Amino acid sequence: MFYEPANGHGLPHDPFKAIVAPRPIGWISTKSVDGRVNLAPYSFFNAFSGNPPLIWFSSEGAKDSSSFAEESGEFVANLVSRDLAEAMNRSSVNAPRGINEFDYAGLTMAPSRLVQAPRVAEAHAALECKVTEIFRPKTLDGTQSQAHVVIGQVIGVHIEDAYLTDGLFDIVKAGSTARLGYMDYASVTETFSMRRPRWEEDRG
Repeated sequence: MFYEPANGHGLPHDPFKAIVAPRPIGWISTKSVDGRVNLAPYSFFNAFSGNPPLIWFSSEGAKDSSSFAEESGEFVANLVSRDLAEAMNRSSVNAPRGINEFDYAGLTMAPSRLVQAPRVAEAHAALECKVTEIFRPKTLDGTQSQAHVVIGQVIGVHIEDAYLTDGLFDIVKAGSTARLGYMDYASVTETFSMRRPRWEEDRG
């Protein structure tokens, strides 16, 4: 089949998010300037630079995560692992503004080292970030979309030692969890390796 999103897809559910999958989950913790704490998962999230390490998340509308990040200039991205998937889902509740989702999801706030926003103590890894840019992408007709894109530079990395195997972060042991389409998720249960080809070697 082929369809143009502007004209609808004719299917029971929009397949777009299922096609662009799996997507890592940005479990974003923030703290407002007046001390309110927020925790929420974002499936529009990823890294796009290694040096310096830059990550981004996108909020559809000005939600607490993007608002608090803009106010404070900081956020933490906490790793979602299989054992924390249910708590992550619980933290996505549409609670009133300012409700502490850590408490609602039964999670523990741990102090960060370099930012004021707390991290999820139970998370096997977390990235402390300083905001470098926030913007709203434009659509084809030049109008601003509802997406609030928050970019942060990673300034501190937490890793639980039990999830390091031979010096590598063990994503299988952690069961790192990703968002798929619809109501579906996936966790990493196996990996495989491939060597990147080198032109000179492959040509003999």
